[in-house]
Amino acid sequence: MASKIKVLQVIPKLGYGGAETGCYDIAHYLAEKDCGSFIATSGGELLKFIKKDKVKVFRLPVHSKNPILIILNTIALSILILINNINIVHARSRAPAWACYLACFITRRNFVTTFHGTYNFENNLKKFYNSIMLRSKLTIAGSNFIFNHISENYSEYLSRKKKLRVIYRGINVDYYNQKNISILKQEKIKKEWGLSQNKFTILMPGRLTYWKGQEKLIEALNILIEDYNNSNFQAVVLGSDQGRKVYKKKLIDLVQRYRLNQKINFINHCKEMPLAYSLADVVVSASIEPEAFGRVSVESQAMGKPIIASDLGGSKETILVGKSGFLYKHDDPRQLAKALNTVIELDQDALNSIGNEGRKNITKKFDVEAMCDSTLREYKKLLNI
Repeated sequence: MASKIKVLQVIPKLGYGGAETGCYDIAHYLAEKDCGSFIATSGGELLKFIKKDKVKVFRLPVHSKNPILIILNTIALSILILINNINIVHARSRAPAWACYLACFITRRNFVTTFHGTYNFENNLKKFYNSIMLRSKLTIAGSNFIFNHISENYSEYLSRKKKLRVIYRGINVDYYNQKNISILKQEKIKKEWGLSQNKFTILMPGRLTYWKGQEKLIEALNILIEDYNNSNFQAVVLGSDQGRKVYKKKLIDLVQRYRLNQKINFINHCKEMPLAYSLADVVVSASIEPEAFGRVSVESQAMGKPIIASDLGGSKETILVGKSGFLYKHDDPRQLAKALNTVIELDQDALNSIGNEGRKNITKKFDVEAMCDSTLREYKKLLNI
């Protein structure tokens, strides 16, 4: 029965983001369930981990918004669909979704999308471009926040014939597990990052971009010292600037202005994120715009670490406030400083208790197996299996 299902996932680039890892996880899950599993992408670092004997990969320029390339991708995808007898095409981004939509129209196959973000629109043309994610038989929202965003902003594209379904993004709770961390690797990375053994460690993961809120964290750390006289900490801002040199310079200037040079380390990349989380006493997600899901909040809880996050987007759904973490008003660094001070003042037993609650929360609600199983069930419904 399962062998009748053949799914082609289409994603611009297979990197380490939430959409990409979700694509990777589902591709291998389908293969394990004896389903045909295919990916079309332009490339990406995660490609080297694909099990080529289980998942077939096609390299196409599906990352491009060029109308001519979208048409050429449509033709190429149509051919791939027919040759491989694919019956479900699952698009994970807008540009490739247009090519997938047209290819599914030509080949009469089932079109599925995952709405991964809020996709800003400042005019009707941009809104029309975004609407491709709702022209499918099934649209998957990664959180209730995204579900509500779609309902409020794209109601004209919804109908009874089209299904909108929430399937929470999941993570590999075996991979994100404190018990699997090598002490030798911990000591090595502490040395590389210049971390002290006796200071409270604050970790903020995420690419360097203004809406991730690195400025708010820096301001909060200054307040933590000035208002709470709490200075026995070290902070790691972990993430690439991805070419945003001006923004990174702005952050460095802010650090220098507050004389926090000895308190904050900027680290460009970490290949093993569980290792990075394992070094933290608390993790911060300071986004000033809503996260579609809030992967940092979920990963940190899975690692048994307290999380402090802004009160926006998906994090509100994944954190048990007061039990596994804390929320603060997103544009108020003073509230963030207060939350940080609260966590720093906790004893180790209290920190461990919060970490244990977080781990239980994620394994119960946000395990990757649950995400994959729910997605496969939706595929079967489309095919009446």
